[in-house]
Amino acid sequence: MSNNPLAARMQARMEKAKQMRDEDKLYRFNGVLYPTLMCPEEHLKCLDDIRARDDDIMLVAYPKCGFNWMVGVMRKMIAQATQMENESKMPPLIEFFGPEVLKSVEQAPSPRLLGTHLHPDNMPSTFNEKKTKMVVVFRNPKDTLVSYYHFCNNNPVLPSVGSWDAFFSQFMKGDVAWGSYFDHALAWNKKMDDPNVLVVTYEDLKQDLSAGIHQISSFLGFSLTDAQVQQIAAASTFSAMKESAANSHGNMGNVIFRKGEVGDWKNHFTTEQSGEMDEAFNKQLAGTKLGEKLDYQRNCQ
Repeated sequence: MSNNPLAARMQARMEKAKQMRDEDKLYRFNGVLYPTLMCPEEHLKCLDDIRARDDDIMLVAYPKCGFNWMVGVMRKMIAQATQMENESKMPPLIEFFGPEVLKSVEQAPSPRLLGTHLHPDNMPSTFNEKKTKMVVVFRNPKDTLVSYYHFCNNNPVLPSVGSWDAFFSQFMKGDVAWGSYFDHALAWNKKMDDPNVLVVTYEDLKQDLSAGIHQISSFLGFSLTDAQVQQIAAASTFSAMKESAANSHGNMGNVIFRKGEVGDWKNHFTTEQSGEMDEAFNKQLAGTKLGEKLDYQRNCQ
């Protein structure tokens, strides 16, 4: 069992969640579902109090698109580039902060690594005003759905969805925490040409993590040697991150880091469900820059 304070707090929330009814574990804020225990309304309302800095780094991902994996990668990257060890084990999701954590975040040394699952239209305006550098990670929707399904069924702070068919329907309608995958994708597609936004894909990072680290570090203005990049990549394989998560996330480590595979959707989708997702993707993202980057033909058909 981890003695990490954050892991202890997460464990306490998980125990509290076991006493809650499933229907109480999510609530709507501005039309979007959020987890009641992790980001209550008080947390979302105090996001307007965040003040961005010129050198903040924002990591963005729709849930289960590789966010926690990239937190580890980018913390190592920042440590190598600044020669400052980032000892914080706090997940950088701004919607988890709340008033008390926000006070300590305000005192944190620069550069701060912040993160969010929020739709870009719901993010605090201060980050756009400061032209914060944002690294946005997307994953093909079929594997995202599979990972989200298992995450919900193994994470007591979220309602257990029961059957695969039921969750598939909820996901396709956007009736899941943090809202619709496609709404997020379409919103970020509008920012593909923004010089302060870098969109990367889970699949590309899995295929060549070193190249991804080079790309992200260059975007952030860091000068890393090839040796540093290789060191970060070697310490950031999925298996290595899963092992370290046992300390940083306690019992949640195995829930957050499950398989990390590309193509696991083939073990879950029926032919009809695959066709329904293909149709949704073709209708909404085919022909877009983000759609092209996701390489749907290769990863989902």
